[in-house]
Amino acid sequence: MTKRPVTVRLARWSATHPWTAIAAWALFVIVCLGAMSAGFTMASQTELGQGESGRAAQTLDDKSMVAAVVENILISAEPHAADRATAAQAAVAVRDRMGALTEVSSVGEAVPAPDGRSVLVPVTVAGDPRTADQRVQPLLDVVDATRAEFPGLRFDQSGPASIQAGINAQLGADFVKAELLSIPVTLIIMMVAFGAIIAAGVPVLLALTSVGAAMGLWALCSTLLPDPGQVPNMILLMGMAVGVDYSLFYLKRARQEQARGRDRVDAIEIAAATSGHSVVVSGLAVIVAMAALYLSNDLIFSSLATGSILVVAVAVAGSLTVLPALLAKLGPWIDRPRVPILWRLNGRNNNPRWWPALLRPVLRYPAVTLVLAVTALLAMAYPALGLQLKSADIDDYPRSIAALDSYDRLTDAFPAKGTSHEVVVTADASRATEVATALSRLTERAQGSDLFAAQQEPQLRTSSDNTVHVINLATPYPANSDEAESSVHLLRDDLLPATIGQVPGARSAIGGEVPNSIDYSANVAQKLPWVVGTVLLLTLIVMIVSFRSLVVGLVALVVNLLSTGAAFGLLVLVFQNEWAEGLLGFQSNGAIVSWIPLFLFVVLFGLSMDYHVFVVSSIKEVAQTGVDIRRAVSEGISRSAGIVTSAAVVMVSVFAIFATLSLIEFKQLGLGLALAVLLDAFVIRGVVLPALMTLLGHRNWWPAKIPAARAEQVALIPPVTDTDRKVNAHLA
Repeated sequence: MTKRPVTVRLARWSATHPWTAIAAWALFVIVCLGAMSAGFTMASQTELGQGESGRAAQTLDDKSMVAAVVENILISAEPHAADRATAAQAAVAVRDRMGALTEVSSVGEAVPAPDGRSVLVPVTVAGDPRTADQRVQPLLDVVDATRAEFPGLRFDQSGPASIQAGINAQLGADFVKAELLSIPVTLIIMMVAFGAIIAAGVPVLLALTSVGAAMGLWALCSTLLPDPGQVPNMILLMGMAVGVDYSLFYLKRARQEQARGRDRVDAIEIAAATSGHSVVVSGLAVIVAMAALYLSNDLIFSSLATGSILVVAVAVAGSLTVLPALLAKLGPWIDRPRVPILWRLNGRNNNPRWWPALLRPVLRYPAVTLVLAVTALLAMAYPALGLQLKSADIDDYPRSIAALDSYDRLTDAFPAKGTSHEVVVTADASRATEVATALSRLTERAQGSDLFAAQQEPQLRTSSDNTVHVINLATPYPANSDEAESSVHLLRDDLLPATIGQVPGARSAIGGEVPNSIDYSANVAQKLPWVVGTVLLLTLIVMIVSFRSLVVGLVALVVNLLSTGAAFGLLVLVFQNEWAEGLLGFQSNGAIVSWIPLFLFVVLFGLSMDYHVFVVSSIKEVAQTGVDIRRAVSEGISRSAGIVTSAAVVMVSVFAIFATLSLIEFKQLGLGLALAVLLDAFVIRGVVLPALMTLLGHRNWWPAKIPAARAEQVALIPPVTDTDRKVNAHLA
């Protein structure tokens, strides 16, 4: 007797021991949620650095020279009501109150703006600069209290701590928004797909518990691999998508088999042997693709990969264990309570009527259809050739964050308080005087260029052992501007070699927001070919092993590259131009956020395996009965189309919600994923794949031949419906 696949054995055990399986899953989720109570370990800017700017940050961290965080309070008179005396009184009140706070180490003298209408009070936050955002609220409270006392003046507070606190608060609000929207939207879509409330709730329940468990596991992992800030959002995004997809595949097949007269356990076993196998292969493809991100040697990618792998692995495990247990325990209650109209339309496991109509011209004229579809996809992909990369910086975040709105006012009044570059010089202690002299010459030359802000002599900071020296050079231009980038290149290519480069043994590095963006984008561009090549190779191996066919693997790569390329092209059209700014609520900086393309490619390649594995498995299942490839494609796609359509609508809806969030990187990620899934599910699986497989014929399964189905395999294949017969007769 042939040993049953592990998916079938797991399903049978769970179905025959439902309470044990359900209790074990509940305990697992509760334990994971308990681990999350300690929170996530967040990454520091030093840990996120790359290249020269990363070395500069690391040097300062090693020497305990990370600059103290300074919050700037700008006090301005309203137009046509300048009252310097009142502004001076307000500045004294702010200084006195700030000086009394334990969270403040020092308060600077008030500095009047050149226009005489504003005054600036610098306040240094006490404690570790890397956690200053956690201690900034008392300073904000002081400003609020003083504002109430001087209603005729405007008070703005901005600085690294208040900006980071504002961004964190916005991220939290976005996370809650995504969660509150994605759950009811997914539940509604599932109700439409199943026509019954309990059946709709089971996939959502599995997805939510998978997300919760993965969050807890990530909290543990973040102690070793710190969270750069995006991982919890990514776990929610991926978990809701794949968690619903996997349970949808499984649940649909089990209900179909029960509707054909199978008993409950047999139906679950058949679902495990077919859809369960597809879930395992799909999950493995996603995990393998995400693992390629570790080659980037970048904390952001490594953290995102780990979080995604965790939630996918948990979702796969849940669909193979607790889902069969729930199906066994619920029994006929899975189809209760029924939603009258939706149940009549979708609740009886009928094949979608419009898919055969879509397939009819595709299968009759496969060559013409393939050429037209591929041409359209390549046209969509063409704009991706102009892809530009930039890290998200302070100018890309929404001005609904108060500290960022204040930042704009601050830099208008005091340009030197805006974007600045940190020049870090390391040299032997005996060269300290020469380094100081060279830095002075560097400052003079920099201020002779209009790329740098006119300012007083930059303050030189030196390490206790006289080996590290630091100055800050400000530029009056926004961080995302070409001028700010040019100022970095001027320093690196001209000014530093002409000054610091003349000191024997001295080594220099430039850090700061703009150099970080340049170096990070360069690292992504350098690692992109290696990661892409690895994803392609590993995906090919997974497909070959799963289907025993080189052609199936190559076809998967080709069609996935088409959908991914088209999604990239559309992403460039939307975000590198200005026409969609009002629609999506963003301000274009003419580029895509640096980490998005590489991560998007990996995620899309993994997620597209969901549909590809499921559809090709369905086609192969029919082909094993001995029918020709055209009929196998027609029946296989028609039978799987309803599930693929429902799964795609869920994914597109969840991803589209992320496109409505505030931060531009989530807009780009959400829209890119939504567009790619839309193209993948309907254009690739509905047009390109059936046309290509029809043209390949028996060569689809090369080098193997499609084996004839054994008796027990034939029993798994549903009978041909009247709709299928009509379609095939028409094709003939």
